[in-house]
Amino acid sequence: QVQLVESGGGLVQPGGSLRLSCAASGISFSAYTMGWYRQPPGKQRELVASITNGGSTNYADSVKGRFTISRDNAKNTVYLQMNSLKPEDTAVYYCKGVRGMFNYWGEGTLVTVSS
Repeated sequence: QVQLVESGGGLVQPGGSLRLSCAASGISFSAYTMGWYRQPPGKQRELVASITNGGSTNYADSVKGRFTISRDNAKNTVYLQMNSLKPEDTAVYYCKGVRGMFNYWGEGTLVTVSS
């Protein structure tokens, strides 16, 4: 059974930081491209960042220079370090794993940026 479980969300003030984690089980994690997506209230889900099995990364323009995606294949976990958070970063953040025709989503974790 495949599971992707996100954690680390919460309430943070503007300018603050959070680190999200996504622990995977039931897949050959090191072979998967992993991504973080987010869905702000009332908007569509969008790609935030991704990391390939080789470690290449890609970021949405809105988060470049503020967010960092990384992975630890020994722990089957992908991370999203979020710095200099803004109110517009408020969203449910989802983890996704992709390998060929297979793709899996986590349930999401809520990040709220507010004073």
